Amino acid sequence: MGRTILFVHGDSDGVVSGSLALQAFRLKGSTDIRIVFTHPAGLASDLAEFARPGDTVFIADIALSEAHLDEIEALFKEYSRRGTLIYVDHHPEPLGLKPGDLEGIIIHDTRASASELTYRYFEEILGWEYSRVALYGAIGDYLDTTPWVLDVLRNWDKRTIYFEAGVLCQGLEGSRRMYDFKRHVVEHLSMNKLPSGLSELLVRALIESVNDEELRLWVSRNINVLENLGYVMNPPGSLGKAALYARTYSDRPVGLAAQRHRGLYNISIRAAKGVDLNKIIRSIAVRVGGTGGGHPQAAGARIPIHKFREFLQLLDQALKR
Repeated sequence: MGRTILFVHGDSDGVVSGSLALQAFRLKGSTDIRIVFTHPAGLASDLAEFARPGDTVFIADIALSEAHLDEIEALFKEYSRRGTLIYVDHHPEPLGLKPGDLEGIIIHDTRASASELTYRYFEEILGWEYSRVALYGAIGDYLDTTPWVLDVLRNWDKRTIYFEAGVLCQGLEGSRRMYDFKRHVVEHLSMNKLPSGLSELLVRALIESVNDEELRLWVSRNINVLENLGYVMNPPGSLGKAALYARTYSDRPVGLAAQRHRGLYNISIRAAKGVDLNKIIRSIAVRVGGTGGGHPQAAGARIPIHKFREFLQLLDQALKR
């Protein structure tokens, strides 16, 4: 068999999806399997760089960015016609394109995690014992109340599963851009080993939990408030958790955390129920030359530094409307 390239997100849902796919392709006879960690803004360029026509390409937990839809559509067409392309995702569809219209094997459902969707696709190959690996990813992505999850949890000790999912989530949060280590985690999980059985992951999880408490207190002291959102700049820890605490301590419907990286601000946003961040962020980000999107209550964006203030104002106005 030829090469198999796995393109996955670096959080728990993406890592678990990658581990399930890794084991499934091995059981199908693949021997040359490579793992690439990517994100919505970088998917098109990473596909072009690391995959070639004729490969088996698996993509999981990567939303489609409006800024690169033409490139994505062309690459999906080329790779699916000259090889195999499987796309598994649960993010809301981008503006102007339905994932089902893309060529290839497209598995898209906003009601379940990418981990659940990946496991269910490969279930006959993997067997039921790998369902617990899928549960780690579903729990980590806050999609642990689907009918499938509730049914499968009956086969496992719930307390143990949630503990292991917590170790995985916290450990990965403490390993942000350590991609070689994350590949090691994918390999570990692909053998259906417990996250807590990987000592480095467990230690990182413990450290991250201590750091989270320091982060919470830091946000409470450094919060900035607009009419409809609270935000913090360059927090010393997880952007997603900082955004959550920014919403909590500002007593606003939306919280935002931004961190400078080269010429951009990487941004994480969290909202209360009743706000559809995905639609708002996708529209606003394009207007200021950035990219963004995600889920209704949890989204992200990459915005040029010189456009950040404009982005904040546009977001505040959109939330008011």
